[in-house]
Amino acid sequence: MLKLSDGRTALRAMLTLAIPISLQNLITFAVSFADNLMIGSLGDTAISAVYMGTQVQTFLQMAMNGITTAMLVLVAQYWGKQDTGRIRQAASIALRVALVVGAAATVLGIFFPWQILSLLTPEKNVAAAAVPYLQITGASFLFFAIAQVLIAMLRGVENARIGMYVSFGSLAINVVLNWVLIFGHLGFPAMGIQGAAVATLISRIFEAGAALFYALRIEKRLRWRLSDLFRSVGPLARDFARYGAPVIAGDIVWGVNLFCQSMIVGRLPEEAIAAASIMSMMSNLVYVWITGLCSAVGILTGKLVGAGDTERIRPYARMVQKTFLCVGVVSGLLVFAIRGPFISLYDISSTAQGYADQLLILLAVTIVGTCYQMTGLAGLVKAGGDTSFVFKNDTCFVFLVVLPSAFIALQLGAPVWVVMACLKCDQILKCIVAAIKINRFRWMKNLTRPA
Repeated sequence: MLKLSDGRTALRAMLTLAIPISLQNLITFAVSFADNLMIGSLGDTAISAVYMGTQVQTFLQMAMNGITTAMLVLVAQYWGKQDTGRIRQAASIALRVALVVGAAATVLGIFFPWQILSLLTPEKNVAAAAVPYLQITGASFLFFAIAQVLIAMLRGVENARIGMYVSFGSLAINVVLNWVLIFGHLGFPAMGIQGAAVATLISRIFEAGAALFYALRIEKRLRWRLSDLFRSVGPLARDFARYGAPVIAGDIVWGVNLFCQSMIVGRLPEEAIAAASIMSMMSNLVYVWITGLCSAVGILTGKLVGAGDTERIRPYARMVQKTFLCVGVVSGLLVFAIRGPFISLYDISSTAQGYADQLLILLAVTIVGTCYQMTGLAGLVKAGGDTSFVFKNDTCFVFLVVLPSAFIALQLGAPVWVVMACLKCDQILKCIVAAIKINRFRWMKNLTRPA
């Protein structure tokens, strides 16, 4: 059982979980970055097309994040009670939901690519280039959904390394196939962005297969089996719906937010779209360690609450806030310092480079707020049992602040960086809400049932 006798012990426990999770995130980022960087050598149109083509994947990823987070809220608390039977039930519920969502995303990506892309951007050449990319990657969405749930299930019982190993294998496959298929090596034709899509599809199939093999044949703590997927889950289904629905809804709201943001970005000049893609890559790079630490915070928080060890939460929560404020400042300084070399990795026009420099400076500022508020609200409040607050908070900010302000800025012809600042303003404003909510300590709720 986790002992939080002092801040140093808590930090050590957090890092023990966070390092393999962060390494997995780094490897996952490297897969996307390999696509982005190699495609970047093909020019502004190609990189803009891939950015637009990945937006369905981004929406699916947010939905999956909601499903897995909802699962982990229950899994972490039941893990605190060592109730593996209920953990298997929670994982089976999450996998059922993920299969439905993944299948729906696959159908949309394969059969309705033009309709989706025409919503995102009026740039016909960008949309036309993105259609085949979306159709091919659409076939990977179901495999992606399966892998995410299984890896999250294992992470919830403090087995975080398997995700790192699986992602490393996926990275190796994706990078090699990118080199072969994008540029036409080893006797294969040069397929451009379609080659990147095929490489992504194959790596996702491997990822799902490896995660499933490990969960069924090697993992010994839970002994989860495919038959669990078809068994009755009883009252736990109601718990998942009650406590998980706000979590899933919150991430779907965030997915809608990102999709609408892509629609706004898609109405900027082509060079600005390319710059936004570079900003997205840098943001994902920083998120590698932020989300790793945030996931670790959530697992430990849920474990403490589930075990009834709430007295130790207060010093733990204060330590978390101080740690992530420092992480945010360091992250912002790092983004500012490396923005020039990072942009130079891309073969883009001078106009796009100028936009990218502005956007990365903006990111250096907002990432400080992201580190603090995201970890506090997701890793403490949501994981601690108050699953509806983050959903309500995000919904208000997205639909009352972020999207309206960005739309107005776009209509007024504001500079690109101003439009993007409107899209990122919530990352700073949420810090006020997070500080008040966390330090009132009314978010600790034990969601588990008696054994």
